[in-house]
Amino acid sequence: MDVKHYMEKLGAAARAASRQMAKASTAAKNAALLAMAADIRARQDELLAANAADVAEARAAGLEPAMLDRLTISAKSIEAMAQGLEQVAALPDPIGEISDMKYRPTGIQVGKMRVPLGVVGIIYEARPNVTADAAALCLKSGNAAILRGGKEALRCNQAIAASVRAGLKAAGLPETAVQVVETTDRAAVGHLVAMPEYVDVIVPRGGKGLIERISKEARVPVIKHLDGNCHVYIDVSADPAKALKILENAKTQRLGTCNTAESLLVARPVAESLLPILAQMLTARGVEIRGCAETQKLVPQAKAATEEDYHTEYLAAIISCKVVADVDEAIAHINKYSSAHTESIVTEDYTRAMRFLREVDSSSVMVNASTRFADGFEYGLGAEIGISTDKFHARGPVGLEGLTSQKWIVFGNGEVRG
Repeated sequence: MDVKHYMEKLGAAARAASRQMAKASTAAKNAALLAMAADIRARQDELLAANAADVAEARAAGLEPAMLDRLTISAKSIEAMAQGLEQVAALPDPIGEISDMKYRPTGIQVGKMRVPLGVVGIIYEARPNVTADAAALCLKSGNAAILRGGKEALRCNQAIAASVRAGLKAAGLPETAVQVVETTDRAAVGHLVAMPEYVDVIVPRGGKGLIERISKEARVPVIKHLDGNCHVYIDVSADPAKALKILENAKTQRLGTCNTAESLLVARPVAESLLPILAQMLTARGVEIRGCAETQKLVPQAKAATEEDYHTEYLAAIISCKVVADVDEAIAHINKYSSAHTESIVTEDYTRAMRFLREVDSSSVMVNASTRFADGFEYGLGAEIGISTDKFHARGPVGLEGLTSQKWIVFGNGEVRG
């Protein structure tokens, strides 16, 4: 296969389809999403068989446990895919929304209209559910999409793509509005991120190595986050039961996600009473603790933490831990070591909670809640295209609105500029 020619062909088809999608009716887009959901349910056995073949091959190739976890789907996750499509269909259509209309002294009215970005390229690793989520969000926001999944999920991604095409066809929309790259050649990624004539934005979802490569090579804007080094801070006024419950969920519910807690901070006045209890729970769940000198005194099983540990997204049963003086030191530590993804404070003090929300410089900041809630589905976006830790255009989980832009519009009645 001539990969360059193949990718340019996909790009040209996507650009043409994007013109059709930009003017597609809400009814047609919703009809496509509902048809996709029905087709995914109907193909459950086919999807499970394709995924089982992908997983077996990946396991034999030595794929790490966290990636195998992301790769594996079940009847429950297939139903979640279908429900995600239906939820996106139920969301308001952002396209064409007019806002901020104001009269100017000249008599003209000036405002903004929400419009699609155009063609969205999405590059992801071993997560088949991203194929359905990305298709749904791009379609509802009036964009065309080129999806390049990891080679580990090729069979399953192609099976989901068949349902996507079936849904588009049933609604009378171009089947090329969502295209899944069929080659596993790594060169395809290099071409996809360097076609500004066909692609308007790139969204990478995967490991740090993938995202660093894309950020370096891209010739189009990138919506991205590199790491998920998330923190839980236990304040001096924390409710012990809440602290235990939140930390357990944030760290141990799933190890391989970007919103899993990787670092624990505990206020010094409560460290002696709370930290051994928290550590006992973590150890019982198989989590290795790497802590500061104070942590090691209170938790005998803790290993010494290095400077690198406080920077690390483990995606494994390891957590770094530090005893801090107060909320000031906690905020300073987070802003120094965090990847600006998600941080949570456990506290019963309103003033400290509000300071934490204002001063922690991350895309999601929480009070008395697990970091695992940092997710488009949980935020009511229906699904997410990814999470952005950048500060322009879109930040945090990126849903429908993050896949649109705004253009200025002007209404006049014959006015001319003097």
